[in-house]
Amino acid sequence: MGVLKAKPVLSRCKHVALATLLMVQGASLALAQALPPELASVWNASRLPQSSLSIVVDEVDGPRLIGVNPQEPRNPASVMKLVSTWAGLSALGPEYTWRTTLMAQDGLQVDEQGTLKGPLYIKAGGDPFLTVPQLWDMLRELRLRGVKNLTEVIVDRSIFGNVTINPGDFDNAGDRPYNASPDAMMVGLGASRLVFQPDTQARKWIAIIDPPLPGVRVQGEVEWSTATCPGSPVVGTQIQPEAGGMVVRVSGKAAASCGEFSVYRLVHSQTEFFDKLFRSLWRDLGGTLARDIKAGRVPARAQAITWHDSQSLSDLIRLINKQSNNVMARTILLTVGAEMNGPGATVATGERAVMNVLGRQGVNTAGWTVDNGSGLSRNARVTAGGMADMLKVAWRSNWMPEYISSFAISGVDGTVRSRLRDDEVQGRAHLKTGTLRDSRALAGYVLGASGKRYIVVMMVNDERSASARPFFDAVVKWLAVR
Repeated sequence: MGVLKAKPVLSRCKHVALATLLMVQGASLALAQALPPELASVWNASRLPQSSLSIVVDEVDGPRLIGVNPQEPRNPASVMKLVSTWAGLSALGPEYTWRTTLMAQDGLQVDEQGTLKGPLYIKAGGDPFLTVPQLWDMLRELRLRGVKNLTEVIVDRSIFGNVTINPGDFDNAGDRPYNASPDAMMVGLGASRLVFQPDTQARKWIAIIDPPLPGVRVQGEVEWSTATCPGSPVVGTQIQPEAGGMVVRVSGKAAASCGEFSVYRLVHSQTEFFDKLFRSLWRDLGGTLARDIKAGRVPARAQAITWHDSQSLSDLIRLINKQSNNVMARTILLTVGAEMNGPGATVATGERAVMNVLGRQGVNTAGWTVDNGSGLSRNARVTAGGMADMLKVAWRSNWMPEYISSFAISGVDGTVRSRLRDDEVQGRAHLKTGTLRDSRALAGYVLGASGKRYIVVMMVNDERSASARPFFDAVVKWLAVR
């Protein structure tokens, strides 16, 4: 009886195995049908599972050429920046700017000693790229108007809500500038520059911190090497607090033939960085500050003394997409949230605002999670089909020239300057790359030899996703020669 009962079980197992085999073969056939033979062979060489791939290739004004798993939500890594920048551009317009304003409660009232009546208020506008020289210019203007002594400084960051993050949460690299917390009063992306100058006589590297904030010192040494410069030097850093300040411990080796070089690190939180920077710049301008720099709100009757307007949105998205700037992309998402829903924007309200913008444009965002808008997220998800929809909408919009000019150009600049440099493809593709552990993505526009324009969106989510790069490049080349 036991033997007789076992036979049907074995039979069922055989059927299951056969069904599984047929499913695999059918899926392989489907993939082969979806990809031209020359691309299918490149994909097969990657040895990645077909389930890890989503790809859509459309003619801008024509049919879909390739569609594999177009509605499967996947992590797009930094390709997500195309979403936040398009939402910002289409919702706010290319000429949108951010304003940072110095204000006083009763206008500019200064006594004989140069003391400003009441606090100096700073109305933070969320400028994604306010630089140290620009802040210095505003403070210099304040001095030129006769202000020398400040009682206290109140910074109004209320355009954003509670958006502070721990820079170490994502990958335990809390000193890396790409992990900087968003902040409405961000200056210089919140990062300090470590400049390494070669001392050829002493055969050593001299480290200088820019800006030279008080209480920050460098410890350790970067080893001097006489080798041929292999490329950008790799410097290890550890940021540790100490009594009265911070110490930056450096290590590594750098070839003298590389010459002077710099690395950027997060030494302070955004608020601490601004506090120390403001005090330092104001002191260098001959000013005094009696009390603290603290958070607060600008009173209703306060009047502007001087201000700084940022570069236009169309200019700034070039920095975001070509160089894949995470911090600025986060700020774009928050700004869209603030402009559409009012001050106090958070990641959640920014995400909803972005999704609303895309929804009104008819983009299919089913299964999407925009999260912080930068792609520096394990939770972010988009679909290749939805991304292709968005890129079609963008192409047909009045803002297409501003948008496409923010993409990196194949073999020319940005994150693809060293890729796709063959004659038939160099300069013919506008692309955005995405790279995370277990995720690779590439999306954009390709101009074919025939004059036709193509939209391409590719994503692979797998622990070996780096193996997809030859396939991605092959798809772009295949389109460029069509």
